Formats: sequence, C-alpha cells, structure tokens
Amino acid sequence: MSKNYLLGLLTAVCFSAPVFASEHEYGDVATAQTIIKEIQAIDRAYIAAHKASFFKELSKGQHPRATVVTCSDSRVHTNLLDKTPEGDLFMIRNIGNQLATSKGSVQYGVNHLASSLLIFIGHSSCGAIKAASSDYADIEPDIKKELDTINITKGAVSIDGVKTNVNNQVAAALKEFDEKVKAGQLLVVGAVYDFADDMKQGAGKLNIINVNGDTDGGKIKTALSAKAAAAGHGEHGHH
Repeated sequence: MSKNYLLGLLTAVCFSAPVFASEHEYGDVATAQTIIKEIQAIDRAYIAAHKASFFKELSKGQHPRATVVTCSDSRVHTNLLDKTPEGDLFMIRNIGNQLATSKGSVQYGVNHLASSLLIFIGHSSCGAIKAASSDYADIEPDIKKELDTINITKGAVSIDGVKTNVNNQVAAALKEFDEKVKAGQLLVVGAVYDFADDMKQGAGKLNIINVNGDTDGGKIKTALSAKAAAAGHGEHGHH
C-alpha cells in the first residue's frame, strides 16, 4: 500500500446512505489492523528521515502561512499543496469544504495563528455536492445538518455545483474577515482540485477560481501577481 493511499484511507469520510454510495458497503476490522501496522511502519520511516532538531522545532509552536479548508474526501491530499506542510498549513477538513461547519477552526487559523492566506478547496466528483443538489431527506441527521449549509441549485451539474459552493465559501469568509481583508492582512482564495479534468484545464490541476470575490480570470491573475510582488516571498523555509 502506498503512502498516498494510506493517507487517503485515514482522511476518508465513510457514508452509508445511497447518495454517498462507495465501492464497498462495510468496513473490516482485519483491514483496520493491517492499516495500523502500516501506519506504524510509515511513522518509523518518517522519524528516521528527520533529525531530532526537526521535531524540536515543531514542538516550539506553529506559524502557518495558510489556513486551508478542504473537503474530507480522501482524494484531496495535503501533499498536493505543500511538500513540507508541517507548521506551514493549518488544515481543516469537512463535508463540502465549508466555513459554516468549521467556523471556529477557521477563526483560530486566521485570527489567532495569523495566516496570510485562507483558501477553500473544492474538488471534482464531490459526493457532498452531489448529495446537496439532490434529495437527502432520509440521510443521517448529523450528515443532513452539514449538507443543509451547502447552498447550490438542486439538480446542478457536479462541477458547476462545486464551483458555486467554493464561491459561496469565499463570499462568506469575506464577510467574516472583512477588516483583515481590507487591511491587506488576509487573502481569501477559492480553488478547485480537478482530478477528473471536468474544467478542461488538465487532470489534477488546482484551478484558482476566486480571489477576494473576483472570479474573472484576468482579475485573478492580476490580484495574485500584485500580492506576490508586494510580499516579495521566495521559497518558504519553515523546516
């Protein structure tokens, strides 16, 4: 089992309702025991690949440059965003990459950890978007509660619903963190990880579709270039 597949298993959200139908219906304790052994082996390899100073530095605290809100889907992985995410990305995962269902965590990342970037990442073939655009009245109450805050049109095409949801999250975040955005302390970005190439920009590409409320491609390019030039950032050297 590869490392990426193992991470996918660890971060996957399993849904029993038909709207979230998966390739297998039930879990298995024997499989879980195998996964634990693999986790332990990967952890030993991870420790061996880093010096004691690496962990000593981590123990001092975190100063993440970005607060990242992604879907819980196992296909959306941290290493897509950062080869060395430790201490650099404050990761928040939930059904449908929402602000509403994880507002406290997002507030912590932005207000207390002072992240410069808040990015919402949706993805192609999203089960939460498919569910929210259909009838999910009979699903478990707690899952229904989380789907209720995804505001998209019923019957929407999957990728259109994904983009609409991402734009909705950016709009909500701009209201929540209005003062920080206006003060130039925070950039709010919306993106879609399109492993299915639904947007015809290339399979696996992270497509930026919204920057501080602007969805026009030209304006997005200008906004990102201006921010990058102003910040004058090169490669990060956190670890």
